[in-house]
Amino acid sequence: MWEQRSQNALMVAGVGVGVGVLVFISALIGGLQASLIERTTGSQAHVVVTPLELEGRPVLTDDPNDEVRYLRRVERPVQRIRSIPEWRKLDRNIATVSGVTATAPIASGPALALRGPTERSVQVMGADAERLEQVIPIVKNIVAGSYGVNGSDVVLGVDLARELGVGVGDRVRIRTSRGEGQIFLVRGLIDMGNQGINKTWALMSLRNAQTLLDLGGASTSILVRVTDLYAADVAADRIGKVTGLTSRSWMQSNAQLLTALRSQSASTTMIRFFVIVSVAIGIASVLVVSVIQRSKEIGILRAMGTSRGGVLRVFLIQGALIGLAGSGVGCALGAGLSMLFRLALQNPDGTPFFPFALTPALFASSAAIAVAAGVVAAILPARRASRLDPAEAIRYG
Repeated sequence: MWEQRSQNALMVAGVGVGVGVLVFISALIGGLQASLIERTTGSQAHVVVTPLELEGRPVLTDDPNDEVRYLRRVERPVQRIRSIPEWRKLDRNIATVSGVTATAPIASGPALALRGPTERSVQVMGADAERLEQVIPIVKNIVAGSYGVNGSDVVLGVDLARELGVGVGDRVRIRTSRGEGQIFLVRGLIDMGNQGINKTWALMSLRNAQTLLDLGGASTSILVRVTDLYAADVAADRIGKVTGLTSRSWMQSNAQLLTALRSQSASTTMIRFFVIVSVAIGIASVLVVSVIQRSKEIGILRAMGTSRGGVLRVFLIQGALIGLAGSGVGCALGAGLSMLFRLALQNPDGTPFFPFALTPALFASSAAIAVAAGVVAAILPARRASRLDPAEAIRYG
C-alpha cells in the first residue's frame, strides 16, 4: 500500500467523499425529523384520553317474523362538551399503566374572548399548572410575563393577544354561549410555535375552566406523557383497556406527518445504498488493478509457501484499511460541511435554519459501513489473487 500510496490516497479520498455525503445527508434528514417531531409533540400530549363519542341508535327494529322491512338511516348526533365520569379515579389508574410518566386532567371547550369591540374564538384550557407542565412544556415557551393561572389569571397565545390588543397586566373577558363569562387578568403570553395554538389558546386554572364551561367539578380529558415517544400507540392501547374510554396517541393524530417521515427515511436509505455501491465499486476496481500489477510478487509469495488464505487476507485487510481511512476522512468532511451550513444559514433569532443531528452513533455506523464495504469489495480481487498459479504468475507477471 505504501509503494502505491498515490493510488491508495485517491481511493481513500473517494471513499471519504462518499462517507462525507453519507454523514451529511443522514445528519440533515435526522435533524429535520427530530425537529419536526419535537415541534409536533412539544405542543400536545403523547396520549389524550377523552369520553366515548356519542353514537346514534336505530329506533325501529326488524322483526324476522314480520313481512314488513324498514329502511332506516342512523344519523350521528351532535357532539357536545362531554365530561369524564369519575375522572379522579381514572387518572390514578392511568398513572399506574406501564410507560406512563405524567398525567394532567384538563377542562377544555370553546369560548369567546372580548376586549372592547373585538372578540375572538378561543379554546379554553384549564389545568393544574404544575401537572400540565409535566406533560406539555409551557414555561419555556412563555415570551412575556409568567405562567400564572391562580385566581383569575389567564395565559394567552401571542397571536390571540395581538388580535385582541392586550398585553401582560391587561384584562379580558372570556365567556361562553351559556353565560356572561368572567373577567381575567392576562398573566403571560405564550408562543408554542404553532399558529393555530397561538391564535386560540387561553390557559387558566382547572377550577376557573370548570366554572366557565359549566362543567361542575368534571374534566373533559386527561393528557398523558409516556416514556417512549414512539411507543405511544402501545401505551394508548393499554390506557384504553384500563379506562374503557377513547385513548388516542399523537401518532394517530399526526398520521400524515409520520407518513412523510417514513418517506424521508426511505429516501435516506436509498441514498446510503447507492453511496455504498459506488464506494465498493471504486475499492474493487483499485484492488483488481493492484492484483494485476502485483501478480509476480504474489507468485513469489506462493512459491515461498504462503497459503491461499494468507494471500486472501492480505487483500481483505487492504480493503478494510482503505475503508477505515476513508471513513475517518469522510466523517471529518461530513461534520465540517454540517457545521459550515449550520453557521452560514440561520434563522433571524440565531437558531440553525437546517438542524443537523451529528451523533456518535452516526459516525460509528458510517465507519462500520465503509469498512464493511471495503472488505466486501476486496473479496473478488482477493480470491483472484489467491488462485493465481505461482509458476505462471512468476513467468508471465
